[in-house]
Amino acid sequence: MLEIYTDGACLNGTGGWAAVTVQDGVAKELSGRVEDTTSNRMELTAAIKGLSQTPEGAEVALYADSMYLVNTMTRNWKRQANLDLWQKLDSLSRSRKVEFNWIRSHTGNPYHERAHHLSSGIAGLTPEASHPELTHQDSEGKARMVDVSEKLDTVRAATAVGRVVMKPATFQALTEGRTRKGDPLSVAQIAGIMAAKKTPELIPLCHPLLLTDVSVQLEPDEEDNSVKITAEVKVTGKTGVEMEALTAVAVSALALYDMLKAVDKEIRIEDIHLVRKSGGKSGTIELG
Repeated sequence: MLEIYTDGACLNGTGGWAAVTVQDGVAKELSGRVEDTTSNRMELTAAIKGLSQTPEGAEVALYADSMYLVNTMTRNWKRQANLDLWQKLDSLSRSRKVEFNWIRSHTGNPYHERAHHLSSGIAGLTPEASHPELTHQDSEGKARMVDVSEKLDTVRAATAVGRVVMKPATFQALTEGRTRKGDPLSVAQIAGIMAAKKTPELIPLCHPLLLTDVSVQLEPDEEDNSVKITAEVKVTGKTGVEMEALTAVAVSALALYDMLKAVDKEIRIEDIHLVRKSGGKSGTIELG
């Protein structure tokens, strides 16, 4: 049975919601922020968001510390407000086998504690939400690896992109397979995958991670005689893989540059940046 632990919070109209789903020992975190709302709406939103990530027909045990949520769904408490959210929750519940359970706050369940921490932080109820610390420094200002011992293992992913721009003649030779060093695109792809796995050896304070998937794609773009590089990295762990995705793109671009520099002295590596990350405390962030 899939488990979902939810919590909602609100401070001065700014709300935060969070849901931690757990299946086969693997936790996934969802969270978000809503303006001009209430605590009850955040509790309902957390349940809705959590259930919406489960397939229809799934057996789900949902745990929340909100009697308003649990008793309304199990004891038919009268619904006088938030009817739009109740309608969504009813719809999701009808297409799944959902067991609603009340859980007391702060009793040590790590998944519910995590949901509480996320929702409270987003709503501004915890100081670290509004005053983040530079965690790569110790009390004396010296560099250190961030301690992630207390974090939950969650599914995390990151996607980064970049471009290698070249002369039209170089682009044509590349796409027609007329370069001097074999297949530059295949070499650059392998280089990017290898780089993602070796990121902790290149970036001093990165955590060594057991990556579960690395995908590097190179797409020639005839419009501007460039190659777009996209790297997606995934892991189930305590920290994210943004650096692994960015490193994969950078090294892939460097390998492509190296393969083509003999015929084109004006090749440019451009616009390497993160476009998406998911998992962990900050949830899913789209950067475009």
